[in-house]
Amino acid sequence: MKVVVTDYIEPDLEWEAAQMARRGIEFAAYQLKFTSAERVIEATRDADVVVVNMVPVTAEIVAGWERCRLVIRHGVGYDNVDLAALERAGIPCCYIPDYCTEEVAEHAIMLMLACARRIETSRKVLDASSARGQWDFADVIPIWRIAGRTVGILGCGRIGSRVYQKLQSFGVDFRIVDPYLSEERKRELGIQVVDKETMFRESDLVTVHTPLTRETRHIVNRDTLRMMKPTACLVNTSRGPMVDTVALAEALNNGTIAGAAIDVFEREPPPPDHPLFSARNVILTPHLAWYSEDAAWRIRELIVLEIDRFVAGLPPRYVAKAEAA
Repeated sequence: MKVVVTDYIEPDLEWEAAQMARRGIEFAAYQLKFTSAERVIEATRDADVVVVNMVPVTAEIVAGWERCRLVIRHGVGYDNVDLAALERAGIPCCYIPDYCTEEVAEHAIMLMLACARRIETSRKVLDASSARGQWDFADVIPIWRIAGRTVGILGCGRIGSRVYQKLQSFGVDFRIVDPYLSEERKRELGIQVVDKETMFRESDLVTVHTPLTRETRHIVNRDTLRMMKPTACLVNTSRGPMVDTVALAEALNNGTIAGAAIDVFEREPPPPDHPLFSARNVILTPHLAWYSEDAAWRIRELIVLEIDRFVAGLPPRYVAKAEAA
């Protein structure tokens, strides 16, 4: 049996290599993110299991495989994988949605608080006041207390529900949107859901936690941004294409909304001329909501667990499904 890693973000995969050697599994790791499809096929042609981070797994690549019986996506999302091509080939794609739930929820809340307290502008006010030798808070006013405000959660799955639970003690109201949440889960969380329009109109802080699908791509757009209060802020730690970033930059610059905090981008890393780099009242972080030392090791352990399950003839814990045509 052979396991091939197409690309990775860890400093090295010596631990994985040792784990595979202990199991008698042939192991090879590459950095093929920016190479051709032909090079990816060459490296993975005879693999039984392919572990992929950001390499695009296209129909062409899938067609070039001779033995592959499982793809493991290193991470929560899988939008770089052609799931329809895999399904046609009878190859399941598993993903790891549960390694960084706490980290993303914490990061989203941190960004919400930073927006609400206008942390980025506050530092500029500090620098200007220090240079002047006199406090001047005009540029950072007004700031509103968070208690009593309304938080909109767009997607109340694994991460969105943790955001909801962690914010319970903040004294906020909630407007939650998730048309796929079961009645049992709603009762378990003690929540009611509203429609998307109500959430955008009534929330002071909106945080996005849905998977990327045709339905959710650009779910935050000019129309939904116009629904928001001029004092409201938007946070996105899910996937970049959830937000029309050109529309968001315009909304920030013309005062349609008060602020935003973004960890994910439609193109990553974003180019130097990305419109949000010059937008007003925006906090940007480099797609690191997932990261902690704990999470970075946990995903490695869970990927090895998926390989062990595969060897034992067990199904993957989480299988990604192609969208219906």
